[in-house]
Formats: sequence, structure tokens, C-alpha cells
Amino acid sequence: MLEFRNADAFIGKVPILRGLTLRIDASETIALIGRNGAGKTTTLRSVMGFTDVRGQILVDGNDITKVEPSRRPALGIGYAPEDRRLFSGFTVEENVLLPGEVAGLSSADRSARLDKVYQVLPELKEMADRPAGAVSGGQRKMVALGRGLMLGTRLLMLDEPFQGLAPALAHRYADALKRLRDIDRDVTVLVTESNPTLLKSFAERTLVIERGEITEPNRVAV
Repeated sequence: MLEFRNADAFIGKVPILRGLTLRIDASETIALIGRNGAGKTTTLRSVMGFTDVRGQILVDGNDITKVEPSRRPALGIGYAPEDRRLFSGFTVEENVLLPGEVAGLSSADRSARLDKVYQVLPELKEMADRPAGAVSGGQRKMVALGRGLMLGTRLLMLDEPFQGLAPALAHRYADALKRLRDIDRDVTVLVTESNPTLLKSFAERTLVIERGEITEPNRVAV
């Protein structure tokens, strides 16, 4: 479903990914782990088109490296960055719906996808009318997950979602990801994290990245 073939990625002239090669099959839930600076975030940003990439990145067998970043979400790719980037003056529901509106989804599609978001994250429905700027940092990560789900029908990428979460909220976030797998077995999920123990309960396979290269490609999460 997602494949990197000998991909180099740069920030400016600094190489971050170095011949990255990996393959993630459809419907897998994958943990990409590594220390800070190992290349986890750059891997996700490269899929979204936010870096200069040499090599190939394939989605469903199609090389997307020449696809404009603005067109990549239409491929069914959802992305929740580490910094969340919510619009604080919008309500929670407006933040969740925004990617669908920008992508030109019909009202019916947006409504159906919002229903799915609320199945995965029922607490967002309770907060729907609250300004996003009035929710806690941990709750903002939940909103960012919901927003990623609006477009992530094929591939959902979550960057360090557990970072900074209190244990209780981290548990609720993990439960939401488990519900997603129960509700939709087709979506592929790629989660980055520095601490692999946080992903044990739902990741089917772990990839370890170090200095922009995969060092352990097939570790099974236990």
C-alpha cells in the first residue's frame, strides 16, 4: 500500500532520509520508532510532499513523488502532525470537517465521515461546539486524529501522538485507535513514536529507523 524505494529526503541541503526502503501492506498498523532526529517525522512529511525527495514513494503502486502536495490528501491520505495545528477560533467540529471542505467532499460524504470520527472518538461529539482553542493540549491531539480521519480513508499517519499525554489520556487515545481497527479494517495506519512500549497494544509490526534508514524492518510488536 505504501512503499519507499531508495528514497533520500532533504531539509534544505541536509540529508535526513538516506536510501530509505520500506513496504507497508494494506490494512497494516505499523509503528515507526526511533530516537529524536532519526527521521520519523520526515518520513511522514515526505509522503505528504513537504520535503525534497529523490527516489520513489508509492501509494497503491503509483509513484506520488511528482504529485503536488495539495493533491495528495485526495488519494485517501490523512495526516495528524505532532504540533496539531488546529484553528483555535473554529469549533472542534469545524476543525474536524475542514479538511473535507478543502478537499471538496460532498456534504453527504463529510457527514458520513464525521459519523465515523464520532464512532472512533465519541468524546469529540461531546466537545463538538467548543472552540478548539479552549480544549486541553491532550484533547487537541484527539481533534487532530479526528481531522486526519476525515481524509485518511486509505492511509492514516500519526506523528508522535502520545507525546506529552497524561497516562489516562494516552490510554483513551490507544483505545480510539483500537476502535478504528474494529470499525474499519481497510485503512492502513502508520504511527511514529520514540517509546515503543506505548504502541504494543495495537501495532501489528514495528519498523525501527535510525539516521534515516530502516534498521529493523520486521520486528513484530509484543
